[in-house]
Amino acid sequence: MSQADIIYFDHAAATPVEERVLRAMQPYWGELFYNPSSPYSPALDVRRQYESAKDDIARLIGGRRDELVMTAGATESINLAFAGCNGHVVAPVTEHQAVLAAASRLDHTLVKVDRYGLVDPDDIKQAITPETELVSVALANNELGTIQPIAEIAAVIKAERQRRMDQGDARPIYLHSDASQGAGLIDIRVSRLGVDMLTLNAGKVYGPKQVGLLWVRAGVELRPVVLGGGQERGLRSGTENVAGAIGMAEALRLADKHRKSEAVRLEALRDKLQQRLVAEFDEAVVSGAPKKRLASHLHISFPGLDAERLIFRLEARGVLVATGSACAANKGTRSHVLTAIGLEPEVADGSLRISLGKLTDEQAIQRGGDILIEEITSEYERISR
Repeated sequence: MSQADIIYFDHAAATPVEERVLRAMQPYWGELFYNPSSPYSPALDVRRQYESAKDDIARLIGGRRDELVMTAGATESINLAFAGCNGHVVAPVTEHQAVLAAASRLDHTLVKVDRYGLVDPDDIKQAITPETELVSVALANNELGTIQPIAEIAAVIKAERQRRMDQGDARPIYLHSDASQGAGLIDIRVSRLGVDMLTLNAGKVYGPKQVGLLWVRAGVELRPVVLGGGQERGLRSGTENVAGAIGMAEALRLADKHRKSEAVRLEALRDKLQQRLVAEFDEAVVSGAPKKRLASHLHISFPGLDAERLIFRLEARGVLVATGSACAANKGTRSHVLTAIGLEPEVADGSLRISLGKLTDEQAIQRGGDILIEEITSEYERISR
């Protein structure tokens, strides 16, 4: 099967690197290979271009260059966000495994969500204790696509911070958000969100994998997770990934430029596919907040089916789709997100996460929809015999 025959419905897991991003990065793997920390002129030129890329990223999210720490992807960024915390942590139960694992090493409270995967800011407020130092809520859930009310949660954190100040309590409280999944589809400017720290991942916006960042508001105190030569404000030592930073800057620039039109395009395609599947299968269950969902995401369950068996059948016909988070799928475990929103095991086990992106067009939706319907029908017929 050729690449042209593949229908890719898993953009939430990985995106292909944009041609313009590759071109922007190419020189820094070859003639501009210099270590930006070296003292001679060619290296200093590379340093200036690296810092210029960080300037571009900072402008796109409404921050400053000196507030950015480049990392090897979102997982490292999340771990760095937690590194300065000694006290209590609050997070929704549906967070990415990187957040849950980091929280598990500290005193923590996991807050419930509703059947759409939405967390109530009042529940966050109730979970905050005098020892709480960090609240971490993803901007959009990577499985359901549900968009969280980050600005409202930020207001809760701001009020708690002011209450502490009024009482002479110096214990800090910060809000961190992983915006990796929402970047390129919704506004990620830090002033609108009201966050203190923001995680981004280039590999989710048609940039290079293993490149990410943590935006850190001035005044937030962190501890380094990688020690060495003191790069990235001493928070992330190691020779700077110049090509990666330049690729991420270009990927975010392109994503921001086309964000609104791409969201409209993907929403129309997603809704068309959803309507077909729901019309064909009365038992289908669509999860995620209907009006607060990423345009790219369709999480749909077919009760009684084995989704893992189904994705292998789909792959054999050229349709690549996931059962949920790539991390959970790799472990062969039932998604904690689906358990949290109350899906019964027989529904959760028949779930597909279909995520659209630049590789999705009308033809992919039509042909992919045909194959999905044929294979799901075949599976229902098989189990009914």
